[in-house]
Amino acid sequence: MTVFVEQLNLGGHGPRVAIKDTIDVAGFPTKAGCRALEAAAPAAASAEVVERLLDAGYHLEGKTTLHELAFGTTGINHWAGTPLNPRFPAHVPGGSSSGSAAAVAGGQVPVALGTDTGGSIRIPAACCGVFGLKPTFGRVSRKGVMPAESSLDCVGPLAADMDALIDCMRVIAPGFGALPPIEGVTIGLVQVQAIAPIREAVEAAIRRSGLAHGPLSLDRFVQAYDAGLVVINAETWAACGELVATGLVGEDVAKRLVAASRTTPADLEAAEAVRAAFTAEVDAALRKFPVLALPTMADAPPLLEAAADTSKLVGMTSLVRPFNLSGHPAISIPLPSVQGFPISLQLVAAKNDDELLCAVARHIAHQINQD
Repeated sequence: MTVFVEQLNLGGHGPRVAIKDTIDVAGFPTKAGCRALEAAAPAAASAEVVERLLDAGYHLEGKTTLHELAFGTTGINHWAGTPLNPRFPAHVPGGSSSGSAAAVAGGQVPVALGTDTGGSIRIPAACCGVFGLKPTFGRVSRKGVMPAESSLDCVGPLAADMDALIDCMRVIAPGFGALPPIEGVTIGLVQVQAIAPIREAVEAAIRRSGLAHGPLSLDRFVQAYDAGLVVINAETWAACGELVATGLVGEDVAKRLVAASRTTPADLEAAEAVRAAFTAEVDAALRKFPVLALPTMADAPPLLEAAADTSKLVGMTSLVRPFNLSGHPAISIPLPSVQGFPISLQLVAAKNDDELLCAVARHIAHQINQD
Protein backbone atom coordinates (compact mmCIF):
# COMPACT_ATOMS: atom_id res chain seq x y z
CA MET A 1 0.00 0.00 0.00
CA THR A 2 1.48 3.33 -1.10
CA VAL A 3 1.00 5.60 1.89
CA PHE A 4 4.38 7.07 2.78
CA VAL A 5 6.42 8.88 0.15
CA GLU A 6 9.13 9.47 2.75
CA GLN A 7 9.74 7.23 5.78
CA LEU A 8 10.88 9.31 8.75
CA ASN A 9 11.94 8.66 12.32
CA LEU A 10 11.69 12.02 14.05
CA GLY A 11 10.51 13.25 17.41
CA GLY A 12 9.81 11.70 20.77
CA HIS A 13 8.04 8.66 22.14
CA GLY A 14 4.54 10.11 22.05
CA PRO A 15 1.74 9.32 19.59
CA ARG A 16 2.78 8.35 16.07
CA VAL A 17 1.79 10.89 13.42
CA ALA A 18 2.03 11.18 9.64
CA ILE A 19 2.24 14.43 7.66
CA LYS A 20 0.80 15.18 4.21
CA ASP A 21 3.49 16.00 1.68
CA THR A 22 2.34 19.57 1.20
CA ILE A 23 3.63 20.35 4.71
CA ASP A 24 7.34 21.10 5.13
CA VAL A 25 9.61 18.90 7.20
CA ALA A 26 13.13 20.30 7.56
CA GLY A 27 15.69 18.42 5.48
CA PHE A 28 13.16 16.77 3.17
CA PRO A 29 11.69 18.02 -0.11
CA THR A 30 7.99 18.86 -0.35
CA LYS A 31 6.90 17.28 -3.63
CA ALA A 32 3.11 17.47 -3.29
CA GLY A 33 2.74 14.24 -5.22
CA CYS A 34 3.96 15.92 -8.41
CA ARG A 35 6.71 14.73 -10.74
CA ALA A 36 7.39 18.36 -11.68
CA LEU A 37 8.61 18.86 -8.09
CA GLU A 38 10.70 15.67 -7.98
CA ALA A 39 13.93 17.68 -7.78
CA ALA A 40 12.66 20.18 -5.21
CA ALA A 41 15.24 21.30 -2.66
CA PRO A 42 14.88 20.04 0.91
CA ALA A 43 12.85 22.33 3.14
CA ALA A 44 15.05 24.64 5.18
CA ALA A 45 12.66 24.56 8.13
CA SER A 46 9.67 22.56 9.28
CA ALA A 47 6.17 23.97 9.11
CA GLU A 48 4.97 25.48 12.36
CA VAL A 49 2.47 22.63 12.89
CA VAL A 50 5.28 20.08 12.54
CA GLU A 51 7.42 21.95 15.06
CA ARG A 52 4.51 21.97 17.50
CA LEU A 53 4.00 18.23 17.17
CA LEU A 54 7.69 17.46 17.60
CA ASP A 55 7.96 19.81 20.59
CA ALA A 56 5.03 17.96 22.17
CA GLY A 57 6.80 14.61 21.80
CA TYR A 58 4.87 13.21 18.82
CA HIS A 59 6.80 10.72 16.70
CA LEU A 60 6.77 11.59 13.01
CA GLU A 61 6.55 8.37 10.98
CA GLY A 62 6.60 9.83 7.50
CA LYS A 63 5.21 12.09 4.80
CA THR A 64 2.12 10.79 3.04
CA THR A 65 1.09 10.67 -0.59
CA LEU A 66 -1.78 12.74 -1.93
CA HIS A 67 -3.77 13.68 -4.98
CA GLU A 68 -1.26 15.60 -7.09
CA LEU A 69 -0.77 19.23 -6.01
CA ALA A 70 -3.66 18.72 -3.58
CA PHE A 71 -5.92 19.45 -6.56
CA GLY A 72 -8.25 16.47 -6.77
CA THR A 73 -10.86 14.51 -4.91
CA THR A 74 -10.15 10.82 -5.53
CA GLY A 75 -6.60 10.40 -4.20
CA ILE A 76 -5.55 8.64 -7.40
CA ASN A 77 -1.94 9.51 -8.24
CA HIS A 78 -0.25 7.61 -11.04
CA TRP A 79 3.21 9.05 -10.29
CA ALA A 80 3.49 9.12 -6.49
CA GLY A 81 1.16 6.17 -5.98
CA THR A 82 -2.45 5.69 -4.94
CA PRO A 83 -2.93 4.34 -1.41
CA LEU A 84 -5.29 1.44 -0.91
CA ASN A 85 -8.44 2.34 0.99
CA PRO A 86 -7.87 -0.08 3.91
CA ARG A 87 -11.49 -0.49 5.03
CA PHE A 88 -13.19 -0.15 1.64
CA PRO A 89 -10.58 -1.43 -0.84
CA ALA A 90 -12.87 -1.36 -3.89
CA HIS A 91 -13.36 2.40 -3.47
CA VAL A 92 -11.04 5.37 -3.97
CA PRO A 93 -9.28 6.59 -0.81
CA GLY A 94 -10.45 10.14 -1.41
CA GLY A 95 -8.41 13.24 -1.98
CA SER A 96 -6.50 15.11 -1.67
CA SER A 97 -5.19 13.91 1.73
CA SER A 98 -5.43 10.28 0.64
CA GLY A 99 -2.27 8.96 2.26
CA SER A 100 -3.01 10.58 5.61
CA ALA A 101 -6.50 9.04 5.71
CA ALA A 102 -5.22 5.63 4.60
CA ALA A 103 -2.40 5.68 7.17
CA VAL A 104 -4.95 6.22 9.93
CA ALA A 105 -7.49 3.74 8.57
CA GLY A 106 -4.79 1.11 8.12
CA GLY A 107 -3.48 1.52 11.67
CA GLN A 108 -0.01 2.82 10.79
CA VAL A 109 -0.67 5.92 12.89
CA PRO A 110 -3.49 7.02 15.20
CA VAL A 111 -3.44 10.55 13.81
CA ALA A 112 -2.21 12.33 10.68
CA LEU A 113 -2.20 15.86 9.33
CA GLY A 114 -3.88 16.78 6.09
CA THR A 115 -4.95 19.98 4.40
CA ASP A 116 -8.45 20.97 3.30
CA THR A 117 -9.03 23.58 0.57
CA GLY A 118 -12.26 22.17 -0.84
CA GLY A 119 -12.87 19.07 1.26
CA SER A 120 -9.41 17.48 1.17
CA ILE A 121 -9.51 16.31 4.80
CA ARG A 122 -13.19 15.49 5.10
CA ILE A 123 -13.53 13.63 1.78
CA PRO A 124 -10.68 11.12 2.39
CA ALA A 125 -11.81 10.77 6.02
CA ALA A 126 -15.27 9.88 4.74
CA CYS A 127 -13.95 7.50 2.07
CA CYS A 128 -11.67 5.66 4.50
CA GLY A 129 -14.01 5.63 7.50
CA VAL A 130 -12.03 7.83 9.90
CA PHE A 131 -12.50 11.19 11.62
CA GLY A 132 -11.33 14.37 9.90
CA LEU A 133 -11.50 18.00 11.01
CA LYS A 134 -11.22 21.17 8.96
CA PRO A 135 -10.64 23.80 11.65
CA THR A 136 -11.86 27.37 11.47
CA PHE A 137 -9.90 29.13 8.72
CA GLY A 138 -6.83 30.70 10.34
CA ARG A 139 -7.11 28.73 13.60
CA VAL A 140 -4.11 26.51 12.73
CA SER A 141 -0.92 27.98 11.28
CA ARG A 142 -0.24 27.45 7.57
CA LYS A 143 3.36 28.67 7.80
CA GLY A 144 5.45 26.19 5.82
CA VAL A 145 2.43 24.72 4.01
CA MET A 146 1.87 24.60 0.24
CA PRO A 147 0.42 26.72 -1.31
CA ALA A 148 1.88 29.65 0.59
CA GLU A 149 -1.16 31.85 -0.11
CA SER A 150 -4.75 30.65 0.19
CA SER A 151 -8.06 32.06 1.39
CA LEU A 152 -9.55 28.56 1.67
CA ASP A 153 -6.93 26.07 2.85
CA CYS A 154 -6.74 24.73 6.41
CA VAL A 155 -4.37 22.29 8.13
CA GLY A 156 -6.17 19.77 10.31
CA PRO A 157 -6.06 16.28 11.83
CA LEU A 158 -7.42 12.94 10.65
CA ALA A 159 -7.68 10.38 13.42
CA ALA A 160 -8.86 6.93 14.39
CA ASP A 161 -10.99 8.33 17.23
CA MET A 162 -12.10 11.66 18.62
CA ASP A 163 -9.73 11.58 21.60
CA ALA A 164 -6.68 11.34 19.31
CA LEU A 165 -8.08 14.13 17.14
CA ILE A 166 -8.74 16.41 20.12
CA ASP A 167 -5.29 15.75 21.60
CA CYS A 168 -3.73 16.71 18.27
CA MET A 169 -5.76 19.90 18.05
CA ARG A 170 -4.56 20.89 21.52
CA VAL A 171 -1.02 20.78 20.13
CA ILE A 172 -1.41 22.38 16.71
CA ALA A 173 -4.06 25.02 17.52
CA PRO A 174 -2.88 27.63 20.02
CA GLY A 175 -5.53 28.30 22.62
CA PHE A 176 -7.57 25.19 21.88
CA GLY A 177 -9.23 24.83 25.25
CA ALA A 178 -11.34 22.46 27.28
CA LEU A 179 -14.41 21.10 25.55
CA PRO A 180 -17.58 22.89 26.65
CA PRO A 181 -20.71 21.13 27.94
CA ILE A 182 -23.20 20.28 25.22
CA GLU A 183 -26.40 20.26 27.27
CA GLY A 184 -28.99 22.35 25.48
CA VAL A 185 -27.12 22.34 22.16
CA THR A 186 -29.50 22.01 19.24
CA ILE A 187 -28.65 20.70 15.78
CA GLY A 188 -29.89 22.03 12.47
CA LEU A 189 -30.33 19.30 9.87
CA VAL A 190 -29.34 20.96 6.61
CA GLN A 191 -31.59 19.88 3.75
CA VAL A 192 -29.37 18.68 0.89
CA GLN A 193 -29.50 16.21 -1.97
CA ALA A 194 -28.05 12.79 -1.02
CA ILE A 195 -28.94 9.17 -1.71
CA ALA A 196 -31.45 7.59 0.67
CA PRO A 197 -29.09 5.29 2.64
CA ILE A 198 -26.84 8.23 3.45
CA ARG A 199 -29.69 10.57 4.45
CA GLU A 200 -31.20 7.86 6.63
CA ALA A 201 -27.88 7.08 8.36
CA VAL A 202 -27.24 10.75 9.09
CA GLU A 203 -30.74 11.30 10.47
CA ALA A 204 -30.45 8.14 12.61
CA ALA A 205 -27.15 9.34 14.07
CA ILE A 206 -28.67 12.68 15.03
CA ARG A 207 -31.68 10.96 16.63
CA ARG A 208 -29.35 8.66 18.63
CA SER A 209 -27.44 11.69 19.89
CA GLY A 210 -30.41 12.67 22.04
CA LEU A 211 -29.85 16.32 21.11
CA ALA A 212 -32.78 18.42 19.99
CA HIS A 213 -32.79 19.01 16.25
CA GLY A 214 -34.80 20.52 13.45
CA PRO A 215 -34.68 21.03 9.68
CA LEU A 216 -32.79 23.92 8.11
CA SER A 217 -32.35 25.24 4.58
CA LEU A 218 -29.31 27.14 3.26
CA ASP A 219 -30.59 28.84 0.13
CA ARG A 220 -27.13 29.78 -1.20
CA PHE A 221 -25.57 26.35 -0.66
CA VAL A 222 -25.22 25.41 -4.34
CA GLN A 223 -24.05 28.90 -5.23
CA ALA A 224 -21.40 28.62 -2.52
CA TYR A 225 -20.16 25.35 -3.98
CA ASP A 226 -19.78 26.93 -7.42
CA ALA A 227 -18.12 30.03 -5.97
CA GLY A 228 -15.72 27.87 -3.97
CA LEU A 229 -14.63 26.21 -7.20
CA VAL A 230 -13.97 29.60 -8.78
CA VAL A 231 -11.80 30.70 -5.86
CA ILE A 232 -9.81 27.46 -5.64
CA ASN A 233 -9.26 27.52 -9.39
CA ALA A 234 -7.91 31.05 -9.31
CA GLU A 235 -5.69 30.46 -6.30
CA THR A 236 -4.35 27.07 -7.44
CA TRP A 237 -3.55 28.41 -10.90
CA ALA A 238 -1.67 31.30 -9.29
CA ALA A 239 0.29 28.89 -7.09
CA CYS A 240 0.92 25.99 -9.46
CA GLY A 241 0.07 27.05 -13.00
CA GLU A 242 3.68 27.46 -14.07
CA LEU A 243 4.24 23.72 -13.54
CA VAL A 244 1.96 22.81 -16.46
CA ALA A 245 4.59 23.96 -18.95
CA THR A 246 7.03 21.33 -17.66
CA GLY A 247 4.89 18.57 -19.15
CA LEU A 248 5.38 16.66 -15.89
CA VAL A 249 1.99 17.29 -14.29
CA GLY A 250 -0.44 14.37 -14.40
CA GLU A 251 -3.08 14.56 -17.13
CA ASP A 252 -6.07 14.95 -14.81
CA VAL A 253 -4.52 17.75 -12.77
CA ALA A 254 -3.05 19.48 -15.83
CA LYS A 255 -6.52 19.48 -17.40
CA ARG A 256 -8.01 21.10 -14.29
CA LEU A 257 -5.21 23.67 -14.13
CA VAL A 258 -5.64 24.70 -17.74
CA ALA A 259 -9.36 25.12 -17.16
CA ALA A 260 -8.59 27.08 -13.98
CA SER A 261 -6.40 29.48 -15.96
CA ARG A 262 -9.55 30.78 -17.66
CA THR A 263 -10.96 32.18 -14.41
CA THR A 264 -11.53 35.89 -14.92
CA PRO A 265 -11.41 38.80 -12.45
CA ALA A 266 -15.17 39.15 -12.97
CA ASP A 267 -15.64 35.48 -12.04
CA LEU A 268 -13.64 36.02 -8.86
CA GLU A 269 -15.52 39.20 -7.97
CA ALA A 270 -18.84 37.39 -8.31
CA ALA A 271 -17.53 34.48 -6.21
CA GLU A 272 -16.44 36.85 -3.46
CA ALA A 273 -19.93 38.35 -3.37
CA VAL A 274 -21.35 34.85 -2.90
CA ARG A 275 -18.75 34.19 -0.18
CA ALA A 276 -19.96 37.21 1.79
CA ALA A 277 -23.65 36.34 1.37
CA PHE A 278 -23.26 32.64 2.15
CA THR A 279 -21.07 33.33 5.18
CA ALA A 280 -23.74 35.62 6.56
CA GLU A 281 -26.40 32.96 5.88
CA VAL A 282 -24.43 30.28 7.74
CA ASP A 283 -23.71 32.66 10.61
CA ALA A 284 -27.44 33.35 10.92
CA ALA A 285 -28.27 29.63 10.87
CA LEU A 286 -25.72 29.00 13.62
CA ARG A 287 -27.38 31.59 15.83
CA LYS A 288 -30.50 29.42 15.66
CA PHE A 289 -28.72 26.04 15.82
CA PRO A 290 -25.18 26.06 17.34
CA VAL A 291 -24.28 22.99 15.23
CA LEU A 292 -25.36 22.09 11.71
CA ALA A 293 -25.48 18.51 10.42
CA LEU A 294 -25.48 17.05 6.92
CA PRO A 295 -23.77 14.18 5.08
CA THR A 296 -20.10 14.55 4.22
CA MET A 297 -20.72 12.99 0.81
CA ALA A 298 -23.95 12.79 -1.16
CA ASP A 299 -23.20 9.39 -2.68
CA ALA A 300 -20.88 6.43 -2.24
CA PRO A 301 -17.24 7.07 -3.12
CA PRO A 302 -16.42 6.07 -6.70
CA LEU A 303 -15.10 2.59 -7.31
CA LEU A 304 -11.43 2.61 -8.28
CA GLU A 305 -12.24 1.07 -11.64
CA ALA A 306 -14.64 3.93 -12.46
CA ALA A 307 -12.38 6.78 -11.35
CA ALA A 308 -9.83 6.90 -14.17
CA ASP A 309 -10.52 10.54 -15.10
CA THR A 310 -10.41 12.20 -11.72
CA SER A 311 -11.02 15.65 -13.26
CA LYS A 312 -14.65 14.58 -13.79
CA LEU A 313 -15.22 13.69 -10.13
CA VAL A 314 -14.85 17.09 -8.49
CA GLY A 315 -18.55 16.85 -7.57
CA MET A 316 -17.57 14.50 -4.72
CA THR A 317 -17.11 17.73 -2.75
CA SER A 318 -20.65 19.05 -3.29
CA LEU A 319 -21.48 19.02 0.44
CA VAL A 320 -18.14 20.09 1.89
CA ARG A 321 -16.69 22.82 -0.34
CA PRO A 322 -19.20 25.52 0.71
CA PHE A 323 -17.71 25.58 4.23
CA ASN A 324 -14.24 26.22 2.85
CA LEU A 325 -15.67 29.28 1.15
CA SER A 326 -17.27 30.48 4.40
CA GLY A 327 -14.38 29.46 6.68
CA HIS A 328 -16.49 27.64 9.29
CA PRO A 329 -15.04 24.61 11.11
CA ALA A 330 -16.40 21.27 9.89
CA ILE A 331 -15.78 17.68 10.92
CA SER A 332 -16.42 14.31 9.28
CA ILE A 333 -17.58 11.43 11.51
CA PRO A 334 -17.75 7.83 10.21
CA LEU A 335 -21.13 6.15 10.59
CA PRO A 336 -22.07 2.47 10.60
CA SER A 337 -22.98 1.20 7.15
CA VAL A 338 -24.49 -2.05 5.97
CA GLN A 339 -24.39 -0.86 2.37
CA GLY A 340 -20.84 -1.97 1.58
CA PHE A 341 -19.62 1.62 1.19
CA PRO A 342 -18.61 4.24 3.76
CA ILE A 343 -21.12 6.75 5.13
CA SER A 344 -20.08 9.86 7.03
CA LEU A 345 -21.77 12.63 8.99
CA GLN A 346 -20.53 16.21 8.70
CA LEU A 347 -20.99 18.72 11.52
CA VAL A 348 -20.41 22.48 11.21
CA ALA A 349 -20.10 25.11 13.95
CA ALA A 350 -19.56 28.84 14.27
CA LYS A 351 -16.11 30.23 13.58
CA ASN A 352 -13.72 29.51 16.45
CA ASP A 353 -16.23 27.16 18.07
CA ASP A 354 -13.96 24.25 17.17
CA GLU A 355 -14.09 23.03 20.78
CA LEU A 356 -17.89 22.85 20.74
CA LEU A 357 -17.77 21.11 17.37
CA CYS A 358 -15.39 18.48 18.77
CA ALA A 359 -17.48 18.06 21.91
CA VAL A 360 -20.64 17.32 19.92
CA ALA A 361 -18.71 15.07 17.51
CA ARG A 362 -17.25 13.09 20.42
CA HIS A 363 -20.70 12.73 21.98
CA ILE A 364 -22.26 11.50 18.73
CA ALA A 365 -19.38 9.06 18.11
CA HIS A 366 -19.80 7.69 21.64
CA GLN A 367 -23.55 7.23 21.17
CA ILE A 368 -22.96 5.43 17.89
CA ASN A 369 -20.44 3.07 19.48
CA GLN A 370 -22.87 2.30 22.29
CA ASP A 371 -25.21 0.58 19.84
